[in-house]
Amino acid sequence: MNKNTGIIIGFVLVVLVIGGAYFLNDKNDSMVSDDNMQTEATGDDKMTAKEDVGMTEEVDVMMKAGSYEAYALEKVALASESHDVVLFFRASWCPTCRTVDSDIKANLSKIPESLAILDVDYDNSSELKKKYGVTYQHTFVQVDKDGNLIKKWSGSSSLSALVAQIQ
Repeated sequence: MNKNTGIIIGFVLVVLVIGGAYFLNDKNDSMVSDDNMQTEATGDDKMTAKEDVGMTEEVDVMMKAGSYEAYALEKVALASESHDVVLFFRASWCPTCRTVDSDIKANLSKIPESLAILDVDYDNSSELKKKYGVTYQHTFVQVDKDGNLIKKWSGSSSLSALVAQIQ
């Protein structure tokens, strides 16, 4: 084995080790329970919905104003003249998405009561991406109660920046 072959093999091993560590870390981040994304609700705030997270299954979901939750079609109906619904097209592998996601989770109590932010899995939502013309992750889409697009944008780096964009 010559010197160049040894260097190439060493480089490949380093890339594999770093890639494996990144993959394992990313896997752990994506295993955070949905409890972290839902604010507590009681009584009449509870409704049954189907979560759209790759595999659709019937689950009991808490839904209320001023929340950050996993997307479900039924939750879009919460939109009204006095209540906004924003879809956050987010990918677990996107560093910008992770930053915004972390900021929202760290400031759940600061989400206005008139706002529900629905977390949409960018990688497993091709129909929604097509419907709203979403071509890249870290896109926000404000919708009405019928799911019609009101506004679409990207670039909000925090909860406060997201709230400032809402019409």
